Parts: sequence; structure tokens; C-alpha cells
Amino acid sequence: MVTDIQRHVYIWSYETQQVVKTFEASLLEFFPYVPFQGKKNWIVCGSDDFQLRVYNYNTSEKVTSFEAHPDYIRAIVVHPTQPFVLTASDDMTIKLWDWERQWKCVQVFEGHSHYVMSLAINPKDTNTFASACLDRTVKIWSLGSSSPNFTLEAHETKGVNHVDYYPHSDKPYLLTTSDDRTVKVWDYTTKSLIASLEGHTSNVSFAVYHPELPIIISGSEDGTIRMWHANTYRFEQSLNYGLERCWCVAYQRGKQGIAVGFDDGAVVVKLGREEPAVSMDGSGKLIWARHNEIVSSIIKGGDASIKDNLPITLSTKDLGTCEIYPQTLLHSPNGRFVAVCGDGEYIIYTALAWRNKAFGSALDFVWASKENSNDFAIRESSTVVKVYKNFVEKSGGLDIPFQVDGLTGGILLGVKGQGGISFYDWATGGLVRRIEVEPKQVYWSESGELVTLACDDTFYVLRYSRENFVEAVQAGQVDEDGVEAAFEVITDIAESVRTGEWVGDSFIYTNSTNRLNSLVGDQTYTITHFDQPMYSLGFIQRDSRIYLADKDVNVTSFALSLPVLEYQTLVLRDDMETAAELLPSIPSDQLNKIARFLEGQGYKELALEVATDPEHKFDLALSLNQLEIALDLARQADVEHKWKTVGDTALAAWDVKLATECFTHARDHGSLLLIYSSTSDAEGLKALAVEAEESGAHNVAFTSKWLLGDTAGCVDILTKTNRSAEASLFSQTYIPSSTTEVAKESKVESEEEEDDGEDNEEEEDDDEDNEEEDD
Repeated sequence: MVTDIQRHVYIWSYETQQVVKTFEASLLEFFPYVPFQGKKNWIVCGSDDFQLRVYNYNTSEKVTSFEAHPDYIRAIVVHPTQPFVLTASDDMTIKLWDWERQWKCVQVFEGHSHYVMSLAINPKDTNTFASACLDRTVKIWSLGSSSPNFTLEAHETKGVNHVDYYPHSDKPYLLTTSDDRTVKVWDYTTKSLIASLEGHTSNVSFAVYHPELPIIISGSEDGTIRMWHANTYRFEQSLNYGLERCWCVAYQRGKQGIAVGFDDGAVVVKLGREEPAVSMDGSGKLIWARHNEIVSSIIKGGDASIKDNLPITLSTKDLGTCEIYPQTLLHSPNGRFVAVCGDGEYIIYTALAWRNKAFGSALDFVWASKENSNDFAIRESSTVVKVYKNFVEKSGGLDIPFQVDGLTGGILLGVKGQGGISFYDWATGGLVRRIEVEPKQVYWSESGELVTLACDDTFYVLRYSRENFVEAVQAGQVDEDGVEAAFEVITDIAESVRTGEWVGDSFIYTNSTNRLNSLVGDQTYTITHFDQPMYSLGFIQRDSRIYLADKDVNVTSFALSLPVLEYQTLVLRDDMETAAELLPSIPSDQLNKIARFLEGQGYKELALEVATDPEHKFDLALSLNQLEIALDLARQADVEHKWKTVGDTALAAWDVKLATECFTHARDHGSLLLIYSSTSDAEGLKALAVEAEESGAHNVAFTSKWLLGDTAGCVDILTKTNRSAEASLFSQTYIPSSTTEVAKESKVESEEEEDDGEDNEEEEDDDEDNEEEDD
């Protein structure tokens, strides 16, 4: 919702960028309210005419209005659990209103000596609230008490414009802003200053804690929005949209966006990323972060209630809190440890007991492969990358001749930067290969032979040869870009990968269009569609399922048959003998999937043997000219279009007998006429003439009788179809003896038609007379 100085309230859809509703309300500012019972849909508005107004934002109906203060209303807050509204005014007072008592003022809070600019209710104790005033103080109050609990001398030289509480339970902090161009962080239990944030060049209108992300958002009359880290108080980013002075901010709990109001408009900004900080090991143990809290759950094997694309109900267990705000969580390859990275630091915990194993400074953290489960690497800065073996730092480090933007783990250590990625050997630190693409993520297969480089709008699949690399090193054939023969390009696909996972030699991934796809060889197949972004957690071989989660860690899954994936891999490797041995182990409900895969790879004969779907089998038989199989399937289905299709194929193959049988079942009179007339089959033409006449195909019946020389039959068809003129002409030409009789019949028909016409005219005249009499 947005209000402007022209006294309008606008309700916008920020997804469609369209106005949903608008109405006039004479507002200075407003705060929407939906009570915990969910029975009201109100906004409470305060304005420069001293009135407090309440509207139903669904119906635009005004619920009530009254004078709340004898001066301008500056701030309004709605109590989260009680039927209370607090208002603050230039009259230097704060008032408490109870809407269940006909909006009676139940308490007045006095003590400030200037305009009261802002109010905030303590989320940890909703019986207390804070007020910010131009007298340079912040006062903490309790409902029911008329005097403040205590007063903070918040800013020395200028008044306080805004106050906001820290939204979580781990810190007793509040924020204040002032015309002295600063944002200050206070501990309200010790009344001590924690930090002073400087950087704005004009009056600071507001500062708030984001409810989901570890950031402080401040807005100023200098037109900028500044982001600060809520734990380190480090300045992160400044936004300027050129909309003049910045006045107000709003956010949604559970969402990562914010809305900011300026002199010349409003902006909705999406912050951070939606991909959750979550990790799953190979046994199904999930660990994820809720702010600084770490939660675990277990996906149990053999659960018959787990169905494709249905939410999985999981019991959760709190593991404790983390000293840093987790941006990523990563299980070690063997699942024994979990690395948490965020706020420029990393901490490694044991996965079961959640005990601290190691920690340090890091902008990025990656694990090695299963062969080296306790090896990892960190990026301390854009120039320093450190490698650890069994949690001990390796001496020497890596010689990296460019600024490092990020790391990737797996079989090789990937170092991103300078428009490409360089892969290094974990053991020796030697450069394996420099590749001039900029992947967001790198995914290694379990065997270490295949790797996916997922870029912004394309992903590449490469094959890695350890043998070629070792041979080149031994031969001294390593240039400045490494060993060219170490990687071979398999395919590239023009899709944006959101998350991915190798299952055998198949790459399973979610993409930017909310699909779950599989890549087998160079062919992609869609497994399912989603109505929201989903993120891959991993494949559990025990369950033959791939598990996925949305941004709120609601978990779902899909069955992936491992024998099917293995069979496809063998076919792609041209190992048809081993594939044939594996075929009996494939579930019967997956055989059609195998048949379509084989067809796509060009093995149509094998696909025909495997297919169980009659429609697919029918199409395959026709494409292979296996007419006997197609004929059997057509007999089983007994559908005209299948008979017709087999007939056309048989005729193209000069199998006239089979074509005739098929066209007869299909009742394709035109094709039968072609065959019988071409083969001079008089008996066939006789039968066709009878059948065609019975079914109303008079043209075919006429042609058949004409080819048989049955001129009387031709005249009879023309007569029956009311073609009297044609019948007379035809009889005069070919059967002169019957001309008189045909002419008589034609005359009788003409007279009958004239009589019918006269009767119709008389009926019309009678109707007109009746209408005139009615008039």
C-alpha cells in the first residue's frame, strides 16, 4: 500500500506492477493491520487534520474517524496481539486506543518535550514500546504505566526521527536515526551504545532491521538507501533511484523484499537470494538454517507415504545457534562434518553432535571429493586461497595469477576469476586446465569423469581424463593454460541451471523455468514442472529418489529408477551387450520410457521390442515397415484411423491385398475405389457400390457402377439423389429406351415440388392475415 500527499491510497501488485485498488483518505501516513483472529482487514490512518481514520481496505469503507490529537499525528503502531493502537503527535503525547471499547482512549503517555516522531513495540515483550522524539531522546514505556521505564539520550545535537527494535530473541538491541546523519545501535538493557553508522549526507529518515536477513536498512533525505551488516555493522551497499528524498520503508515477514517510499515514487527491492541455506547427506539427514538457528531432520528410508511431487512431513530437531549468519551449509563428502560460511567467516561442525571442529576467516568455502573427505579450501580474499588437508593448512598454497572471485569444490579445485575458471589438482596444487567460461556452479559426477559448468544461460558438460593430465605432467607438456587434453567437451545446452545433481552419468537439474529435467548424453528430458523455484538437495540411492526443497525448505521428491539411468548410460556408451543383460531388471512401468529413449538414440528395432504402449508400438512398427505387427495392433484396437494408416503404408509398399483389407475395415471407399478400378476387380466394385450407396457415398457408388457398365444403376442413383435433370440427360445418352419413364418421374417430382411451394406460400399468407387481425 502506498499513500501520497494528494490524499490517495493505492494498493499495488508488485508482481504485475498494476494498481489493484485506489481510494481517497486524506492521509499523512498509514499502517495496515490484519489482527491475529484474521477477522478484520483494516488500515489505520493519521492525517494533518488531527483525525484518526480506519478503513476496510477490501471494501474501501470507512469504519470510523475521530480527532485523536490536537496537533499533527506523526506515528501509528498496531499492537500485535491486543486490540490496541498507539498514536504519537506533535502535541508531545502518545495515546493508547482500544477498538473493542469503541476506540476509547485508555491511556495517555506524557514526558517528551518536543514532537514525537516514531513508535515501536518490543517484539520480545509486547507490553513495552519505544518512542523517538525531536527532544533527542528515546523513551521506553510499559502499557499501564504513565511514566517511562527509562530514557536514552540517543543523539546529542539533533532530534531522533525513527526507532526500531531488533526482531529476534538473541540481541536486546534497538536502532535510532537522526538529523545528525547517523544511525545508532543501542543495547536497551545496559543503555549502552553498540555502534554508530555513518555515511548518509543528510537527515536520516529511518533505519530498520530486516526480519529475514542480517542487514540494517536506512533511508535518508539524501535520496539513498544504505545496507549495513546487522552483525558486523559493515557497510554493504548503497542504492539511489533518483527519486529525491527517502521517507519510509515497509517489509513482509517471511519475504526478502522491501518497499521504500520517496518524494517522487516508491520502489520494491528484492534482497539477497531465495535459495535456502540447506544441505543433505547421502543418508537423508537434512540440516538448514533459520536465521542463526540450525535445524535438522531425517528423511527415513522405506516410507510408503512418500509420493512424487507431494510434500514430505518431517519432524525437526533444533541443533542450536550459530555464531555467524549462515549463507551456505555444506556437508563434507562423507557426511561427518558440516561447514557453515557467512559474515566473512567459516565454522566446521560435527554433523551429529554439532560441535565446533574448526573455524576461521573465509569469503568462500568448498570441500574436496569423497577420496579426500577431510580436505577443503577457503578464499580469504581476492588474492589469498588456502588449501587444508585433514584440517591442517598445506604449506605453499596456490600460485594464482589473477583476482579470485569464487571457489568450486569436487574432484578438482575450481578457482573463478578474470573471465574464466582454473582447475587445480588438490594434491599437487598444479594447474590442470584454464577454461574461458564463467560458471556460477560446478557439478562433478561421483566417478569424477563428468563435470557440468553451469553458466548464466548455458551449461557445458565435459569429460575429465586424469590419465591425460598425469601423462602430460610427466612429459612436461603443461603450458600456461594447463593440459588441453585433460577435458573433452561432451555437449552444451542453452538452459539456465538453478541447481543440479549427477546420478550415475545422467545430470538431473532444475532450471530457471521451474522444471526438473534430466540430461542423458546430449538429450534433455522433462521429468516434471513446478509452480515455484525448487532447489535440488540430492539423490538417495536407498530410496531411488531425488529430493528437492523450496525457499522455505518444504521438501518433496521424485522417483528416479537407477536401473533405467544405468541402462541409458550403457546405451550411450554403445555397450549394448551389457545393456541387454540389464534390461530384465528394469521395472515394467519404466519400459515405455526406455523405448522412447532408444527411439531417440536411433535404436528403433530395439525400441519396438521393449515398448509396451500400443500407440507407441504402432508408430514404431509403421516407421520400420513392420506391417504384420502394425496389422495385429490395428486388429486389437479396431479403430478406423489405424486401419487407414496401415492401409496407406501397405499400399506404398505395393502390398495390395493387405491394403484392401485395411481400407475395408477403415471404410475408406475412395481408396478401395482406386484399388478395385486399378486391378479391374469387378466383384470388389460390385460390393463397393452396394456399401457406398448404403453409407451415402453416392459419388463412389455411381463411379463403381459406371466402371461396371451398370448404366441403369447409374440412372437409379441419380434419380434417388434428386438429380432428375442429370438422370434424363444420362438416360437419353446411354439408355434411350428408358428416357420416357425417367422424364415422367422427373415431371412428377417437379409437380410435387411446385405443390409444396404453393402450400408454403398459402401458409405464409394465412400467417400474415392472422397477424393483421391481431393488430
